Amino acid sequence: MVHDEWKRRDFFRLAASGAVVLGGTAFAAACTQAPQAGGQGGGALDRAKKAGSIKVGIAGEIPYGYTDGGTVTGESPEVAKAVFKNIGIAKVEATQVEFKQLIPALAAGQYDMVAAGMAILPDRCKQAAFSAVDYVTPTAFLVPKGNPKQVLNFEDVKAKGVNLAVLSGTVEQQVAKATGIPDSQLQTYDGQPQMLQALQANRAYAGALTDISLKALLKQNPGAALEVTSGFVPQVQGKKQIQAGGFVFRKTDSDLVNAFNAELAKLHQNGQWLEIVKPFGFTKDNLPPADVTTEQLCSGS
Repeated sequence: MVHDEWKRRDFFRLAASGAVVLGGTAFAAACTQAPQAGGQGGGALDRAKKAGSIKVGIAGEIPYGYTDGGTVTGESPEVAKAVFKNIGIAKVEATQVEFKQLIPALAAGQYDMVAAGMAILPDRCKQAAFSAVDYVTPTAFLVPKGNPKQVLNFEDVKAKGVNLAVLSGTVEQQVAKATGIPDSQLQTYDGQPQMLQALQANRAYAGALTDISLKALLKQNPGAALEVTSGFVPQVQGKKQIQAGGFVFRKTDSDLVNAFNAELAKLHQNGQWLEIVKPFGFTKDNLPPADVTTEQLCSGS
């Protein structure tokens, strides 16, 4: 995908209705409502197995889950495809919404799972159930080449008074606020293309996302006079804010969560996960350590 295509497509609109293909498996952009768990037809897992298909939500963020030339792809959709195939569900239907709408749309029954590389945070855990940790990744900044102001972390942003671009509803936005960066220095955008434009127009000095996201963004825009800083783990009040992502479900769908976790663990253990995610910039360093668990992240400990 080239820069011109970024201009043509708004990554945060509802995906157009119609079937698209992901690695030989049909991915359809779906706006129909998924039946609520516990309603007529049984639980989400039972319904999906009987139908041979399941609905998921994505947010249009490279490299986690996005649409490329009519094809839904990215780390999370590709991992989800492999997991559901092993469960016995061949078809995955994807709906694309703004990141901040992913959990509300899940709760409203628009789909049965979020596949968007969403960070596992205590506030989110109150609203939905997360899978086992899928990956870990450090935070980074996208800054002018050479990083003349040497902004390397959120504390530097605050101390040096530079403007920071963040995406609405993301963990980076939350950490920036928790670090005490004033609203006058924060610029919030709906998508990566808008963040990139802000940096190129010098409206913001730095843009905050995971290092994987920023490296992918820069790769898609090689002419940008920008660079990605070294990854780091932010701290808020002395606590490390580990960036660990997972898949999201309704709290009532424990059968689906358990089945998904069992197959996800197998992918992590047998090396298949690494092969699936390698094209999106992930490496073995992104495999979750044994001591980084969903329970720990949800508790905020």
